[in-house]
Amino acid sequence: MEDPDLRLMLVILLVLVIAGAGWYFRDELLPGPEEPTATLPQPEPAETSVDSGPRHPVVPYDTPADERVELVPLPPLDDSDGYFLLALVDVFGAAIEPLIMRDAIIDRFVATIDNLPRNHLAEKIRPVGGLSEPFRVDVTGDNGLVYMSLENYGRYDRLVSQIVSADIDAIVDTYRRFYPLLQQSYERLGYPDAYFNDRVVEVIDHLLETPDVAMPIALRRPHVLYEFADPELQALSSGQKLLLRMGGEHAAVVKGSLRELRAQLAQS
Repeated sequence: MEDPDLRLMLVILLVLVIAGAGWYFRDELLPGPEEPTATLPQPEPAETSVDSGPRHPVVPYDTPADERVELVPLPPLDDSDGYFLLALVDVFGAAIEPLIMRDAIIDRFVATIDNLPRNHLAEKIRPVGGLSEPFRVDVTGDNGLVYMSLENYGRYDRLVSQIVSADIDAIVDTYRRFYPLLQQSYERLGYPDAYFNDRVVEVIDHLLETPDVAMPIALRRPHVLYEFADPELQALSSGQKLLLRMGGEHAAVVKGSLRELRAQLAQS
């Protein structure tokens, strides 16, 4: 079965249609604890500063002159779930629809992206359903060392090939089309004087800093759940752990797509 983890990376960071490593995973590696409240988590307080405008302004979307199509006005943010879901299906195909949660879709995407550089992303804000395929480990030698199984990486083959063949222009057009609602959601998340596209570029830069690590990766299991044995890897963010989860070759492909996406979003 297809793994929604990487689909999430494609959908969230290649248009904010989703992604998780600790993010939205239900398997046994590195999930954070459930939080008791049902509201979206508030961001860490930002330093107050004079608003000098976005570092990376988004060019407003408009229908190409050679296409005689009249755009339907965007609905209010709280009424946008069905409209946004249809747009995602148009870009990524019908296979994406069963993976997406049906309420507060844009709010979930925005909160998820904002939290990728942090250590933990609450499961309750994930925009996609859980992972059913079990996480696999290999135990080697008499000393019982545990490693992340190479079999886990194969689950990402199909989805990485979809990233390679993804129409980045179509993804960016969808992002630009819905950007007013994404920005509105970001502001009410707790950033009234900040710009969501600037945050997206920051998150992409953060993911591109994920270290290249020799495979397989050693794990430890202090309690019920596995952790990275290397303290430096364990201290990485949820988004960076995802890239490690999918294996070095797949991570390199995803990083290449993120660089291409950044080139289109990072307007000076």
